[in-house]
Amino acid sequence: MNFEKIILSDALTTKGAGMTARGVCTSSYRLDEKGGGVDLSEFIKGEHRYLFFWLSVNEEHSAPFSLYLYSGSRMVFEVRVGILPGVPTPVTIDAEWFDGHVLFPKGNAGELKVVCHGGRVDRRTVERAEFMSLPSYHELSVTMSDPVMTDECPEASVFGERTGKFAGLYEPLSEFEYSGGTLVDIFGQNKRKTWQGKIKSEAELKARMNEMYREAAGGYPSDDFSMYGGYKGKKLGDGTGFFTKYKADGRWYLADPEGYAFFSMGPDCVGVSVDCRISGVEGWLDALPDGDDPEYEKMTRRGRDGEKIAFSYQQANLYRAFGKGWYDKWREMVVSQLKGAGMNTLGNWSDGRLFGATKMPYVTSLPRFPYTKVNIFRDFPDVLSPEYEASAKSSAKELERHRDDKYMIGYFLRNEPNWAFVNNLVIADEVLINPADTYCKRELIAYLTEKYKTPSAICEAWGHKTKISDFGELSGGVKYKASELSAAANEDMREFSRRMLRAYVEIPCRECRQVDPNHMILGMRWAWISDPDLATGWECFDVFSINCYAVDPTPSIQNVVNLGVDLPVMIGEFHFGALDAGLTSTGLEGVRTQRDRGIAYRYYIERAAAHPNGVGCHYFQCYDQFVLGRFDGENYNIGLFDVCCQPYPLMFEEIRAAAEDIYPVMSGERAPVTDKAESIPMIAF
Repeated sequence: MNFEKIILSDALTTKGAGMTARGVCTSSYRLDEKGGGVDLSEFIKGEHRYLFFWLSVNEEHSAPFSLYLYSGSRMVFEVRVGILPGVPTPVTIDAEWFDGHVLFPKGNAGELKVVCHGGRVDRRTVERAEFMSLPSYHELSVTMSDPVMTDECPEASVFGERTGKFAGLYEPLSEFEYSGGTLVDIFGQNKRKTWQGKIKSEAELKARMNEMYREAAGGYPSDDFSMYGGYKGKKLGDGTGFFTKYKADGRWYLADPEGYAFFSMGPDCVGVSVDCRISGVEGWLDALPDGDDPEYEKMTRRGRDGEKIAFSYQQANLYRAFGKGWYDKWREMVVSQLKGAGMNTLGNWSDGRLFGATKMPYVTSLPRFPYTKVNIFRDFPDVLSPEYEASAKSSAKELERHRDDKYMIGYFLRNEPNWAFVNNLVIADEVLINPADTYCKRELIAYLTEKYKTPSAICEAWGHKTKISDFGELSGGVKYKASELSAAANEDMREFSRRMLRAYVEIPCRECRQVDPNHMILGMRWAWISDPDLATGWECFDVFSINCYAVDPTPSIQNVVNLGVDLPVMIGEFHFGALDAGLTSTGLEGVRTQRDRGIAYRYYIERAAAHPNGVGCHYFQCYDQFVLGRFDGENYNIGLFDVCCQPYPLMFEEIRAAAEDIYPVMSGERAPVTDKAESIPMIAF
């Protein structure tokens, strides 16, 4: 690992506006494959709120960087940011992020997704900070310039015309001068790369689209598929009229409404959304379509001031090819393409207009998970309050419209709760740290009062930091994580955390069952099992769901089983990306080529099917993300289709082969494939 130190005191620091940031100091680095970077400890040990600098990645692909905070040898917090290639990028680090309250902070133009990993950190306990590139498959050339520490949020008035407003979800991004020409063509493709399948003209686009439409007519690839996409070769029962779970031959299955075995396969996000982020970077784009055409206006998202915020290149390309009837043709085409490859499920976040109109099974989510006005930590509600229970009743009513739909497999309660991104979080700690007067805090204090009876008893059990003369003193907020005080404190806080987690799960499940007794509850779609206690309340589900980005999902599925969960396990997200098409980032699992993406897909899904609890895998996602970033900055080559709605043929070959194998693999008649794709370090954020 190569590592250099940048002395921030050599750069400009300020507590006010009016400085000139450009040209103060510039450093170029050649970072080896293991990664490298600079020491930023001076910022962490100081008192300034913001650190600003310019960063350029001098490659054809994006690169992820992380600011790591250390206490001793232990890394306690990470801020990760993705950087577009070849674009001088303003990077801002806000020290207030270190309290853990935000998972996805705002970013600037040129920055892609920004993510904070870790729980609450006291800046004063951080001993060093390193800003590092993540491992790559080759050396990286980067340039870092003009670091500035400041107490004011960097804005145009501070740094001149090349920076602008701080960014957020569908808020204006910083806009700055870029002299390298436009980066995106009229079809939404990367102008700086060439690859097989790149569309070169509108005539070519129309011809290719119409050819795909003609070729896509049809349904599932063989008569082995039931009308619901199940496997006629294995009948599990008479059928309930709805999708259900079924245990047979020592393993879990899903059964379709007719009782046939059903392994759920299909992509998430089957839809052509308006999520290509264009605000602040219009100068990087070839001209958008004529705004006088009302059809194109429907494909544009505008802010409160009328500014264009986002655009849908997929919709525009479909309109160019098919005219005003593009949506109906697209709907017919995409469903036929998926069914023809043996896929039988529209995954989460798919276009709701497809449900019921296409006779293709689907999963969905509660449109709104129960909430409270005051949260405990990030998005964890005050679950012991009457407000949470009332919100659960209101949220469950959204299921009424799906209640009798035989094509709905089931519904997730929610996706990747932000609070659970903190490994081994003891949520009861946050109850005491949060100064708010919550129902959870009242119940926790009552629980401790009942257990210890006197303040002196809890002080003795919890250790020297606990100095209270009355239990009520805990209500004002504390400055420490109680679970770390002693073994007794840890036991107390974890016990109460499990009570909160059970309420978090049981209350919405109960209300949902009352509204919709016909469909399966598919769980929470945990990003990962960041703490064993996340299995609390699993008995309320029909299926336990996780998102699992890996080469082989077997260990993650088995981890769920090892926690005592006796349920089918569904994987809500996985993907593989490469750099040989138009995008500049791979996503969370990187491989070399488009063929490798297909090989990796098949290897993954057949291993999920081989596990006795594996019942489905949903690929994330249907279409590639936008080269300059979708709404949150992700720009991954992870689609089954590109921005011009063309399927990746080498990937679809492996998808069809996996669909043919899946039920023999489930039954043990055939072993899963052993061919593995060549992996490369991820380019993801």
